[in-house]
Amino acid sequence: MEQEYNYETLLTLLENRSYGELRRLLAEENEVDIADFIERVPRHLAVVAFRTLPKELGAEVFSNLPPDTQQLIIGAITDAELSQIVEDLFVDDAVDMLEELPANVVKRVLKNAHPETRRRINQFLHYPENSAGSIMTAEFIDLRKSMTVREAIARIRRIAEDCEQIYTCYVIDDCRVLEGVITLKELLLARDDAELETMMERDVITALTTEDREEAVQAIMKYDLLALPVVDHENRLVGIVTADDVMDVMEEEATEDFEKMAAMSPSERPYLKTGVFTLARKRIVWLLVLMVSGMVTGGILGRYEAAFATMPLLVTFIPMLTDTGGNAGSQSSTLVIRGMAVGEIASADFLRVFWKELRVSLLVGAVLSAVNFIRLILTYPGNELIALTVACALFATVAMAKTIGGILPMVAKVLHADPAIMAAPLITTIVDAFSLVIYFSVAQSLLHF
Repeated sequence: MEQEYNYETLLTLLENRSYGELRRLLAEENEVDIADFIERVPRHLAVVAFRTLPKELGAEVFSNLPPDTQQLIIGAITDAELSQIVEDLFVDDAVDMLEELPANVVKRVLKNAHPETRRRINQFLHYPENSAGSIMTAEFIDLRKSMTVREAIARIRRIAEDCEQIYTCYVIDDCRVLEGVITLKELLLARDDAELETMMERDVITALTTEDREEAVQAIMKYDLLALPVVDHENRLVGIVTADDVMDVMEEEATEDFEKMAAMSPSERPYLKTGVFTLARKRIVWLLVLMVSGMVTGGILGRYEAAFATMPLLVTFIPMLTDTGGNAGSQSSTLVIRGMAVGEIASADFLRVFWKELRVSLLVGAVLSAVNFIRLILTYPGNELIALTVACALFATVAMAKTIGGILPMVAKVLHADPAIMAAPLITTIVDAFSLVIYFSVAQSLLHF
C-alpha cells in the first residue's frame, strides 16, 4: 500500500509540474524504485521525470530501466547529458544497454563516450555472446603484489568509488597476470608494513573470457564467491563477474529454459511488451513440429483398426496409458534437465543416469500396473485377460517413458543442443507413439486377435 501511495504522490507532483518537490522525494527513494516509477508513468512524462533526478542518481536509475525506456531517454537528452550517463555507468551495464539498442542509437552513444570508455566498451562487445567476458565488469580493485598493506588501503580509498565490488581485491604483477586474492577484512586486520605477496591467497578460482557464462555462474555458486575473476588465455586479469551479474544470468537462463520446455522459441522482451504476432511466431514453429509428429500416433491407431472392431473395450484405456507415459517421461526429463543446469549431472554420467532411471521406472511401473490390474478386475469382472494386457502394457510404457525421459536430455547435450528442448511436449509426443505400439503388441500377444 505504501508503494502505491508513493507512486500516486509522485505522479501527481509530476503532472502538476512541481519539479522541486518531486526531485526532493525522488532523491530519497531507491534507484530501482525510481526506475520502476519512470517506467510506470505515461511515456510522454518519462523523460521529464528522468530529467528531474539529481546527477548522482541519473546513471544508477538509467541502468535499471528497460531498453525501450532507455532508448526513449537517449533520444530526448543532449549529447552532453548522454556523455555524462555513459561515463557514470559501469562498463558491463553500458554493454548490456548497447546490446539491446538499435544500431543508430548505439552509434550515438559511442560517439559521445570518452575514447577510453569507448575502447573498453568495444572490447566487451567483441567477446562471444553468452560468454563470461560478455557479462563481466571492468571496475574492480587491483593491487600490486609488491605493495604493503598501507599502500593497498590508500589505493582502495582512491579508486573504490568507481568500483562495483571492493570486498575482494585482486593481486597482479606488472604484466597484469593474476597472482592471488586478498579480502578487505584481511587488509584491515593486518600490519601496515606487511607485504601483500606474503598474505594473499594464491589458489584462485577463475573463468576464461571465452568460457560459457553458465559455467562462470556455477563456479560462483559452487565456491560461494562474492565475485569471480575473469582472465584471458595468458592469465591476465581483465574483469570480474559479480553477484548481480549472476542473478541476471540465472533469470535469463531460467526464463529461456521455461520457454523451451513449453515448446516456445525464447524471447528477450517482457510478455506484456511483446506483440501478438511476435508471440504467435515464436510459438507456431514448435506447435507445427509437434502437430506433425503427433500424426504418427494417428497412423499407429490406424494400423490397429481391426483390434478396435474386435475388442472396443481396448480403446477406453488408451488415454490412461498415453497420459501416464507422458507424465512419467516428463518427471525424469525435468529432474535430469535441472541436474544438468546446476552442474549435478554431466555428460559422463550417462550410464549412471540410465541405470538409475531404469531401476526407478521398474519400481514405479510395478506399483502402477498392480494398482491398475486390481482396479480393472473390480471394474470389469470377467475380463481378467484384458486387465492383464493393460497392466503389462502400462508397466512397459512407464519403464520406457522414464528411461527415455532421463537419457534424451543428455543425448541433446552430447549433440550440443539445449537439453531443455527435450522437455514435456517433445517427450510426451515420443512416448505417446511408443506406448501405443507397446499396448497393441501386448494385446496381440495375449488376446490373439
